[in-house]
Amino acid sequence: MCFLPLKTEAKCGYIIIIMAVYWCTEVIPLAVTSLMPVVFLPLLGVRSAKAVCLQYLNNTNMLFFGGLIVAISVEHWNLHRRIALKILLLLGVKPALLMLGFMIVTAFLSMWISNTATTAMMIPIVQAVLDQLDSTEHDMTVMEQAAGQTNTVIELEEKTSLDHVNPVSFFSSSLTLKKWKHVCKGMTLCVCYAASIGGTATLTGTGPNVVLKGQMNQIYPDNNDIVNFASWFGFSFPNMVLMLVLAWLWLQCSFIGLNLKKSWGCGTEKTAKDKAAYNVLKEEMKKLGPVSYAELNVFLLFVLLVLLWFTRHPGFIKGWASWLFKGGEKYITDAVPAMFVSLLLFILPAQKPKFTAWNPTMKPFLSAPLLDWNVVQRKMPWSIVLLLGGGFALADASANSGLSAWLGDQMTPLGSIPPWAIASVVSFTVAVFTECTSNVATATLFLPVFASLATSVKVHPLYVMLPATLSASFAFMLPVATPPNAIVFSYGSIRVLDMVKSGIIMNIIGVLSVTLAINTWGRPMFGLDTFPAWANSTAKQ
Repeated sequence: MCFLPLKTEAKCGYIIIIMAVYWCTEVIPLAVTSLMPVVFLPLLGVRSAKAVCLQYLNNTNMLFFGGLIVAISVEHWNLHRRIALKILLLLGVKPALLMLGFMIVTAFLSMWISNTATTAMMIPIVQAVLDQLDSTEHDMTVMEQAAGQTNTVIELEEKTSLDHVNPVSFFSSSLTLKKWKHVCKGMTLCVCYAASIGGTATLTGTGPNVVLKGQMNQIYPDNNDIVNFASWFGFSFPNMVLMLVLAWLWLQCSFIGLNLKKSWGCGTEKTAKDKAAYNVLKEEMKKLGPVSYAELNVFLLFVLLVLLWFTRHPGFIKGWASWLFKGGEKYITDAVPAMFVSLLLFILPAQKPKFTAWNPTMKPFLSAPLLDWNVVQRKMPWSIVLLLGGGFALADASANSGLSAWLGDQMTPLGSIPPWAIASVVSFTVAVFTECTSNVATATLFLPVFASLATSVKVHPLYVMLPATLSASFAFMLPVATPPNAIVFSYGSIRVLDMVKSGIIMNIIGVLSVTLAINTWGRPMFGLDTFPAWANSTAKQ
């Protein structure tokens, strides 16, 4: 009979365990597993069907949905490709600068559109540049060999065919080929790594970030909107830059070498290979043609959305939500500007309006909008939306069933460990776990547990939940860990062992960077040195 008080908690825990196993093993699609709370939480009496269903399209999911619609419009009009090529042309094509250019472009685009789409777009560009460099290198080698022939070749014609093979030349050629393959591996790996790193910089950049936002609202409803677009960017963008620089240096040392003269081109003129790579990028840019009216409109709407996100509630001053609307801070969230800009994409024309004198015989100006719903249906990753909804339903059930409070009580002994040590262990644990399962599923499973841990040991929840969220994106070691890795691996130039060896150091870089960030600028930004009053309350319905 002593088990009766835990009856609801036990039922909720059982459902979470079943879903965790299904998410990790993928016996059925992740999105289908995410629908299980709608069936089993009401049947077992944990939460009502009405309360569960509300979690599948809540405020946070609408924010993510609106961000995805804007990202789809950017992809639809090839604006992301134009931005990528423009930045690469500006940075240059020396080996070190080329890799840095690939990483900067990929990370920047991954901040706004899905890392899968970013990688799928960047890899063909990288491959085209590498193929051109390889072709140019081959042509130059043939020319050098032809120019270096002397009369001694005639004297050697009478010798056996084996004597025609110069051992030194053959050995040198083999080394060059081996080194070239090594460079190609580094150039392709940098894309998938930069895509995962870039997604951490913005709130809508990748799924785990949105999971944190949603679960903070679920578990701590009075958190005063501590995690919004501006605060997340202020914390995560410097961390992204730090990780990107360290990753670039690591890949340089591993695959290219830190030769300033060869890699950076210090004190040297452009070689034929550099010119060839530059011409490839120029040719790709030329294929896009001039900037269209639709591209310009999408770009302006994208800039408008970012500005609205940053200025809604910046924290240090009143945002536009407070100035323009009475009670705006209470009623307006980041989902509002996301959906506003999304609506404009379905209204504004894709072609420039024609202003002519009125004539009843003339045909009226009819233009398709910037975005069509059929395009959204085709490109929208609906599985992620359902996955987020399932996670929010579990978080809501955990808080309201008492499971979160019970877990918190079990973790009280961990209060003797320093908070920075807890954050480091949490970050490392999640980084290892996310190599085997979806990053969204990882964040969904771990964040409620870490929230209970923070409450039980009286540590600011974000001190533990922020490192866990960022680390959920550090899937660098295996091709199956994340779609960008799989896309890069599918091109065939990388072995699993190559990815594992590079990914181990990348994971260490990620954990160290997050630990540094949470213990330096993260502390004053979120007030991590104190246990907030809102952390004592949980969602009650």
